[in-house]
Amino acid sequence: MQPKPAVTARLSPGTPRHLARLARALRRGELVAVPTETVYGLAANALDARACRKIFAAKGRPARDPLIVHIRDLRELALVAQPNAAARLLAKKFWPGPLTLVLPKTSDCNVAELATAGLDTIAIRVPAHRVALDILRAFGGPVVAPSANLSGHVSPTTAAHVQSDLAGRIDLIVDGGPVAVGVESTIVGCFDEAVLLRPGGLPRGDIERVLGRKLVQPPGDADSDSGRPLAPGMLASHYAPRTLVRLDACNVEPGEALLAFGPVAVSGVDAATSVLNLSARGDLDEAAANLFGYLRALDVHGAHTIAVMPVPHHGLGEAINDRLRRAAARRD
Repeated sequence: MQPKPAVTARLSPGTPRHLARLARALRRGELVAVPTETVYGLAANALDARACRKIFAAKGRPARDPLIVHIRDLRELALVAQPNAAARLLAKKFWPGPLTLVLPKTSDCNVAELATAGLDTIAIRVPAHRVALDILRAFGGPVVAPSANLSGHVSPTTAAHVQSDLAGRIDLIVDGGPVAVGVESTIVGCFDEAVLLRPGGLPRGDIERVLGRKLVQPPGDADSDSGRPLAPGMLASHYAPRTLVRLDACNVEPGEALLAFGPVAVSGVDAATSVLNLSARGDLDEAAANLFGYLRALDVHGAHTIAVMPVPHHGLGEAINDRLRRAAARRD
């Protein structure tokens, strides 16, 4: 028997009847896929342990991998976390936006323990998407919202991607069209020092200019699949298509597809090669927006490997290369 598709609802900002329906679904402990500026998120009531468990079950997500909590605005931050001066500075500058802050929890934090994977810290952000914010305001509290896909698979940037991964596993999908950024939020741990835990949709340089100092790198074993991640998206193998991925390709072998960037200056491309170009003009913003959709598209072309041309590491290129490295990591 085929799994029953989730109900897909197209929601424009400012539609009170639909927003009230979604808020009721979240209060009942249902799972609702919602668009954000980064990728589609799978939202559930952050205060409901049962709803949080349903997220881990629907995604097949390891329980040790914490979730990001989405809040409506900066005023809610102090209800669940203890921000220091650096965190307040970054939140005021970049929220709403693709920045997640990892902070110590308050002593009376009522977010479900499962959402923070038993850590004494919490990952939190304010999304910069009108539909996501409208849903948060209608609901009236924090939600957890990891990417709305099977754990470890390529993140979803359209409602169709969510349906492809999670049909029969979740209750509702809100179709807000393609996302704008295309890679997940940047995650910064604000402790004694500011630590870059995951590069993402906000470039490192923008954050460092506001802080007036360099971000510290996380511990060397932070990407291990065997330990406890400090933040979401840090497992060594992640964001992966089913097809193998080969990085820094300067040629295309028979039977490979090509994920290009800029002018296609590789050998071995012929009429039988499936080629998608992240950005023919070499624009990193465009490449980030296309990354996950193009990986998904090439994944169904029947190639045995996706060869990926080099992508610069500056700006959003750092996040793109992080996702590609995890997509190409060894899978046990």
